[in-house]
Amino acid sequence: MEHNTPLISTVVVGLVLAFLLGLAAHRIRISPLVGYLVAGVLMGPFTPGYVANQNIASELAEIGIILLMFGVGLHFSLKDLLAVKAIAIPGAVVQIAVATVLGVGLGWLLGWPTGGGLVFGLALSVASTVVLLRALQDRRLVDSERGRIAIGWLIVEDLAMVLTLVLLPALAGLLKGEAGDGASWTAVALPVAITLGKVAAFVAFMLIVGRRVIPWLLHYVAHTGSRELFRLAVFAISLGVAFGAAMLFDVSFALGAFFAGMILSESELSQRAANETLPLRDAFAVLFFVSVGMLVDPAIIVRDPLPLLATVLIIIFGKSLAAFAIVRAFGHPTRTALTISASLAQIGEFSFILVSLGVALGLLPDRGRDLVLAGAIISIMLNPLFFALLDRFVAVADGKSPATTEPPSDAQPAPPGGHVVLVGHGRVGGTVAAALRAEGLDMVIIEDDDDEVARLHKAGLKALSGNAAASDLLEAADIANARGLLVAIPDGFEGGQIVAKARALNATLTIVARAHSEEEVAHLKHNGADVVILGEDEIARAMVARIGVAKG
Repeated sequence: MEHNTPLISTVVVGLVLAFLLGLAAHRIRISPLVGYLVAGVLMGPFTPGYVANQNIASELAEIGIILLMFGVGLHFSLKDLLAVKAIAIPGAVVQIAVATVLGVGLGWLLGWPTGGGLVFGLALSVASTVVLLRALQDRRLVDSERGRIAIGWLIVEDLAMVLTLVLLPALAGLLKGEAGDGASWTAVALPVAITLGKVAAFVAFMLIVGRRVIPWLLHYVAHTGSRELFRLAVFAISLGVAFGAAMLFDVSFALGAFFAGMILSESELSQRAANETLPLRDAFAVLFFVSVGMLVDPAIIVRDPLPLLATVLIIIFGKSLAAFAIVRAFGHPTRTALTISASLAQIGEFSFILVSLGVALGLLPDRGRDLVLAGAIISIMLNPLFFALLDRFVAVADGKSPATTEPPSDAQPAPPGGHVVLVGHGRVGGTVAAALRAEGLDMVIIEDDDDEVARLHKAGLKALSGNAAASDLLEAADIANARGLLVAIPDGFEGGQIVAKARALNATLTIVARAHSEEEVAHLKHNGADVVILGEDEIARAMVARIGVAKG
């Protein structure tokens, strides 16, 4: 029986190839995004074998864009941006300007009109949110000052690109030189004013109506107790607002989804909304990257090697050097400047959206899109290398192994023995530390948040900064002579690495860890934990005990 299933085949082949190549990319320690993009290249018309339906892939990519932008909006925090506005806003604006000028210059050398060079430069100026957040999360820098500056910087870039996507269609005629000399600005001013008016109307509608209706609706659904309805409500809000913004206000899907996420981020249910929708967002985001990869012609490496090299240099050095100079000029330390530079040494989702729009409007030639897409793949592949070099620089500057990160210079030495090593000083770890202090037990805390370590030092506690999975950090905590290890971090699988390395350093050590699932319990015990506490079990026992006390 024959089946004409282009939609199913595109989704199935796309996800399977993306999984296999993403797994391979992760295996060699580069971003899985590279695997997703390469999967698209293999499915595209420029390589032999299976060719996916490009129209269907584009439709799926639109859903991916909506959900990606909804996710960006969910993580948008005006408070976080205002906290670093003094460096993030001017820094991002200047860095975008520098990268855009470099892109316009390269476009001019390649014979493109100013409009094409402008789109090209703007596409090279904005970094990938996904790549940046993953790099910061891997190094536990999200909540550090460096991480907050990087994220604030990226928020400014994202807002600038959202504005660009709104204005570009209105300015396309002028950028292509289609308007007459005398009436050019008059001809452009009206559509630009109409476009801005529609955007203003949409923003006002969302701030006045959406700000009240969306949180109320989400709370109402949450009180039904149905997880399925709650998840469906979040998707209905994100997709519905995006579609309504496009149909009623002539605003892009991306902007509509971004505002839906931003409005929802103000609700206390925003974290739950993000967690509930993450799997589907990730799946469609993968399909978005696959669809982008389908547009890449690998032959550009042979056909345009020098322009491609120049594009990559602008991405990984041009704007990064500009960012480094700006951060240093504002008086921030070298390590902060290097973190921002490494964070920006790649391009991603907004670049793809922008070049696709530029080609559709007739501003950017296909050659420019190919250069941007190929440059994105190369820069994403190289980005982990820059962070590895950053880790090494920080380690050398601190006079220790690259495996650990930034212990403050006033860090107190570990006690000579008989102490307890506590990994993690979050909500659970803080409670554990207080109990240990109340018992008068000596302890060393390992925490990867530099600010928290500084607070611990001020409180007179012994604390080391870095990832406890590094053997030499455990050695610095004198784990070989410790009486016990308490692993209080929430990730049981990462905790398993810590347990295994601690057990290798001290065979008689008593190790207690926490877990959130039976799989994590098995993993931790397999790696050498003596006791694993499953949070749900302890809560259940406490509830039953309280009922027993009440009856007595």
